[in-house]
Amino acid sequence: MEKILVVGFVEGDGSAGRGLLEAVGAARELSAALGGAAFEIGLVGEQVAPAANALAGAGAVRILGASGSDFAQPRYATDAAAAEALARASAATLIVGTGTSRWARVAAGMAHRLGGQVDTHVTGLAVESGAVQATRWYYRQRMMGRLSRTARPWVVSLDPGTVAPWSGAAGTATVESVAVALDDSARRTQVTGVRTPDAGGGSTIRPEADVLFVAGAGWTKKQADGQPHPERAQELILDFVAKAKASLGSSKSLVDQKGEGQAVLTCLSHLNQVGQTGSTPRHPKGLATCCHGEEPHVVGWRFINERRAVNLDANCGWAQGKADVLYVADAFAVMEKVNALLTK
Repeated sequence: MEKILVVGFVEGDGSAGRGLLEAVGAARELSAALGGAAFEIGLVGEQVAPAANALAGAGAVRILGASGSDFAQPRYATDAAAAEALARASAATLIVGTGTSRWARVAAGMAHRLGGQVDTHVTGLAVESGAVQATRWYYRQRMMGRLSRTARPWVVSLDPGTVAPWSGAAGTATVESVAVALDDSARRTQVTGVRTPDAGGGSTIRPEADVLFVAGAGWTKKQADGQPHPERAQELILDFVAKAKASLGSSKSLVDQKGEGQAVLTCLSHLNQVGQTGSTPRHPKGLATCCHGEEPHVVGWRFINERRAVNLDANCGWAQGKADVLYVADAFAVMEKVNALLTK
């Protein structure tokens, strides 16, 4: 009989992030599909009580915790040791973690220490003929595959945004403390600070935003007066992103223009790039402006639920069934009007 363990790193204030809630939701569904297999939750952080209380009604048999100042900051040595200790205390056969950078850093090492196997970028867990199967995408999200393993423990990393998060009433949870053996060498790495890009007062990459706004190369081309207006373009884009609390993306051609000596938007970098050679975000809604909807770019939009685009070319790629709605209009004029409406 399978036994499931959700391993989650809590937020800085000890709360449960969306990724952890999604992993708990996936574990609950898998437990039901396995006929009521037991599942437990293991939490890591400086303080884990707030997250444990938020998950008190999730139905876990036990909530384990590895807490203390040693786990306040992300660090491979201490995080891997904590995750291993939780897994050994649980004796789970299937370990589910969320695909954050902190979990991704330790998942493979933890699986190796446990003598198990690991799979990353999993987008779903199901049961087929009594066997657990993991779903994931290949070749830049063009092909979907299912796989199963007989090796145990099996560690899987669940991509954020792929399953519905668990939601339920908070309560008062009992956390069973798990001791983690650490020596001084495990504490050598220290996080001395966090830096974020200066783009309109904060980071423009917001994975949990309701809207993804993507800017294309058309923003920096010559406009109706025969001149480019990149400064005005950046002002309009950042104004919308700030007011709508949207995430900002870009096409490859736009972020590559700096190396070609063309006008650029300084708020964009390759970190904002969406598409075959960039990220594949998952937002409820997306708005593409001044980009043509070529296949390498659109593949990054595969998991956007509602796609809209603004382009002066009625025959652009977005009009070929790649957007739910195409507005044939000047993006400068459209965004000026939208920003004005958002100001009211």
